[in-house]
Amino acid sequence: MMKPPSILPLRLDRVVLDIGGKRVIKDVSATLTAAPCSIVLGPNGAGKTLLLKLCHGLIAPTAGSVTWAGAPCGNVQHAQAMVFQQPVMLRRSVAANIAYALTVRGRPRAEQRARIDDVLARTGLRRFAESPARRLSVGEKQRLALARAWAIEPQVLFLDEPTASLDPAGTRQVEEIILAIHRGGTKVIMTTHDLQQARRLADEVMFLHRGRLYEQTPAAAFFTAPRTPEAQRFLEGTLFPNIRRVV
Repeated sequence: MMKPPSILPLRLDRVVLDIGGKRVIKDVSATLTAAPCSIVLGPNGAGKTLLLKLCHGLIAPTAGSVTWAGAPCGNVQHAQAMVFQQPVMLRRSVAANIAYALTVRGRPRAEQRARIDDVLARTGLRRFAESPARRLSVGEKQRLALARAWAIEPQVLFLDEPTASLDPAGTRQVEEIILAIHRGGTKVIMTTHDLQQARRLADEVMFLHRGRLYEQTPAAAFFTAPRTPEAQRFLEGTLFPNIRRVV
């Protein structure tokens, strides 16, 4: 089977988003290529989730453009996937949740069982295959959401703070899955406000604050020598996004 053409690079050109008369994404331009694991880092309220939704095509920009390899994002939906902070589980078994995603993407039923078994094994969920998905723990649901996305073999996977509700053990399990997906050739674009998580996962950092992209730089350079005062203050823990600092 011939490998489909890459939908990357993803380009944002002067992207603006207004909500309720307020500008929440401000003139963002960036290019994302296939190789690095890209972490969108910033304080709460920076606009990280909105930026992911714009890239994924869930919302349209007020101004500017989002394009994939020169094509509008609406033409590439089947080559990408997104996992939310609180993923929705269908009212069916764990295996059937994955089967549904494969069916929607047009995967033949004859191929589905092997693919389902594979991703359940890789995410540590094989013993739950016939269990109701909605009865899983929070961490297990997040792993199922990742398995469901992994099964369709997207070229690009968007992850919105996937470990925000997890304990350290659950966070480690999810991070190992994310790294495995990335090593398998899927471009990962993930939001977090957790500096240590970004250090563990990022190849490049996109630093967002108050809807503005201040830096897009290799992770090692960002953590050792940030280019902007805002990024430096964020690393120092002195950046206060939504409140006035009390001296």
